Amino acid sequence: QVQLVESGGGLVQPGGSLRLSCAASRSINTLNAMGWYRQAPGKQRELVARITRGGSTNYADSVKGRFTITRDSAKNTVYLRMNSLKPEDTAVYYCNGADNLGFVYWGQGTQVTVSS
Repeated sequence: QVQLVESGGGLVQPGGSLRLSCAASRSINTLNAMGWYRQAPGKQRELVARITRGGSTNYADSVKGRFTITRDSAKNTVYLRMNSLKPEDTAVYYCNGADNLGFVYWGQGTQVTVSS
């Protein structure tokens, strides 16, 4: 079992930046991959960014060049740095982790609102 707790969401103006954090209750090295997903009102949850235990990353096309996912094993935390934010980035952002037994864990979500 892993508990994931997100933080760092909030209200930001278009063009602004935020950094989301996802703190895990156990070593993130026990998870094969961790990721950030988002869900906007009336839309399906979608993958934003993912990072493997080995550090490989992949991003949704809509955020490439603007968002960066990183991990800090010493702090058991994964981050999502979001730059050049757009109104269409407004959503609840969820942290996700998957272990080698196929179990998937989710955080409670953090709201990101991009508006002037």
